[in-house]
Formats: sequence, structure tokens, C-alpha cells
Amino acid sequence: MVSRRDLLRLGAATAGVSLLPAVAQARAAEQAAALPASMQALKSMREQARPIGNEERRQRLARARELMQQNHMDAIFMIGGTSLVYFANLRWWNSERLGALLIPAKGEPFFVCPAFEQDRLHEQLARGPFEGKAEVRIWEEDEDPYQRVVQGLKDRGIAAGTVGVEERVAFVFSNGLAQAGPALKMVSATPVTAGCRMIKSAHEVELMKLANQATWAVYRAVYQALQPGMTQRDCSNLISAAYERVGFRGGASVQVGEYTALPHGSMTPQAIREGTPVMIDDGCSVEGYSSDITRTFVLGKASDKMKRVFDIVQRAQQAALAAARAGVPCQAVDAAARKLIVDAGYGPDYRYFSHRVGHGIGMDGHEWPYLVRGNALPLAAGMTFSDEPGIYIRGEFGIRLEDDIHVTAEGAEFLSPPSPSIEQPFG
Repeated sequence: MVSRRDLLRLGAATAGVSLLPAVAQARAAEQAAALPASMQALKSMREQARPIGNEERRQRLARARELMQQNHMDAIFMIGGTSLVYFANLRWWNSERLGALLIPAKGEPFFVCPAFEQDRLHEQLARGPFEGKAEVRIWEEDEDPYQRVVQGLKDRGIAAGTVGVEERVAFVFSNGLAQAGPALKMVSATPVTAGCRMIKSAHEVELMKLANQATWAVYRAVYQALQPGMTQRDCSNLISAAYERVGFRGGASVQVGEYTALPHGSMTPQAIREGTPVMIDDGCSVEGYSSDITRTFVLGKASDKMKRVFDIVQRAQQAALAAARAGVPCQAVDAAARKLIVDAGYGPDYRYFSHRVGHGIGMDGHEWPYLVRGNALPLAAGMTFSDEPGIYIRGEFGIRLEDDIHVTAEGAEFLSPPSPSIEQPFG
């Protein structure tokens, strides 16, 4: 079993970047030798990841303009966050100072940023789809940044009109723009931003498949290394070390025994025991694209009740996959899994299966759209979701199985191999 001291040394791997190459290589070899054999066998998958290029981002901008016109928006307004990376390949730290991208339905996009930040902005813009040619409007510390936004819109023929505000924009920024431009109408930009992001390109799906393959390989290696007596922290540290081996950033939450009945777990210290369920949940990021996998398993022998519940959840997961077809409402996928669980005696409704069956996934671990009752949005080819039914019996245990699915023209497919059994979760 890997000791706590060994795991702490593993966690310090990134601290060796300033060492001489020979010393750093020796340290890396020592750390690798401390890993269990299943984890030593993991190989880097980093070279398989192809970054998103500027041409693909330009296609996204063109699609956003189409959706703006369909939704009667004259421009969209966003600050630092996932959508800014998606469209502009720009990673911007948000503070109380406004830094924003405006994309008009007609005309060229422009940025507004503090004057002292313009060099940093131009450095990033040179690597993005605008290739350093986008207009940047700066403001000094004693000036009103929202007047820069309003004037930029006026210069593009939008003195009055409808501006879509990206959902993660803080109120202070959207309100500042509304005050500076009272002739502007503020609406949600979600039909445009989510409208683009929820339909993945073949390249995006390729990156998500790779993220899922990496997470599945990490989970399997860690499962093979687990031993009774290890704590949830030991397991989490092993998972982090395994992600370093495959070359991607990731982690996981780990819950044991009765705490698996809490869908998002507990902070209570826990130890793995034979015959007790273990739930591992989370994923990694590959070129900005996420995986999200949950495995629930038992070291040793599971009880008959655990096996029965696992079988029900496994069938519910397959029912959701079978229901996921282009044109089918999002809520129908949740209904298919929920009906199976309730009909098996674990109802009514949300009593034991206490959450929706899935969420959209992509650059954000949770994003539009959601597989939940009340969402009548039709599925479309290119959408990606988690498929994660569960049964949670308070005071005893919970079973959740989660794999990501991709809606295709023919139906839907898992992006990772599903779990075959509670005692052999990787076959």
C-alpha cells in the first residue's frame, strides 16, 4: 500500500520545475517507482490531443452571428469565462474592473479593457481568431468603461437595440452597461452562446472522447491499486497522481459506505473496507473539454441488496441511452430512467433517485442543455450529456453510474465503456 508520505511526495511533483534537468528526471523516476504497478503502467495520452484552432473559432463567430439574427439581437456582451475562451481563445481574470468582448451581429467585434491591461490583452489576441487585428478600446482608472462600450456599439450602428448578456456576466457589469446606454435593451445571450456551444463539432467530440478514455484508464488503474484501510484522501491522491501519468489535469471526489447515499458526498473522514461501496466521481480536462464519470463498486463481495440496486441503476442508465435520439425532448431521457427506477420499487419520483438524469457537458463540466423534467428542448446530433441515474438509500448506501453520451444522427453512444458489475467495475 502506498504510504501517506509517498503520496505527499507524489503531490509535490510540480515543485521540481526549477531543478536541473537531470535532477528533475531522477526525482520523477523516484516518484514513479513509488506508485502501484497498475499506475506505473499508465502512459501519457497528451500527444493525442489536437488543440482547437483559429479557423474553428472563426466558424463559431459566424454561427453566433446567425443565431443573433434569428433571436433578434444586435450584439452580445461577455466577460472572462468559458464563452470568452470558446469564441476568442482569451483567458481573462475577472475583477471589479470591466474587461469585455462585444460581438455585433454586423460589424467587427471589439474589446474594452483597462489601459494598464492592454499589453496583456494584445498578447493573447495575437494568438486568437482575430490575429491581433481586433479593436481594443481602453479606459483609464478615472474613466467610465461603459461609455467605451456604448460608443463602440454606436460606431457599429447600434445606438439603440438589443444586447444579449452572457449568463456568467456579473450584475455590476450588465447594470453598468444598462445605465450608460438606456436606449439599449438587455436580454439573455444564452440562445446564442449555448446555441453554439451545445452542438459539438467532430473535433470537440474527439477531445471529449479522449478525456473520457483518460478518466476511465485512471479509474481502472486506481481501482486495481486500492486496498482496505485506505482513506478517501489516499484514493483522491492516487487519482491525482494517475492523471499526472496520463498527462491531463483531473481529480475526483471519493465517498465510502453510508456516505455514498449522499449524491455529492460528505466531508466526514472515511476509510475503505471490504464489502463496502466506494463511489468515485469527476473527470479531467483535455484542451478545455471535460469528462465526467462515476463508478460505484465494492472491494470483495457485495451484498445481494447492493447487487440488485446496481442492476436497476445499470438498466436505468441503458434506458436513458436508448431514449436519447435527435428530436426527442430532453425531459424524455430523464423520464425513461426515472420510470425504470420507480417501477423497480425505488419511488415515488425523486425519493430515491433525487436528481436529474444528466447535464450537458463540454468546456464546462455542467452546461446547457439539461436532461430534466420540464425541458422540452429537442435533442440534436452533436449534443453531449452525462447519463447518471442513481439510487440513494439514506443510512445504508447509494449507487450511481455515470458515463458521458454523444447524440449522433443514428441515436446516441457512450464515450466510455459502461460499468459491467459492482464487483468488477472494469470487467
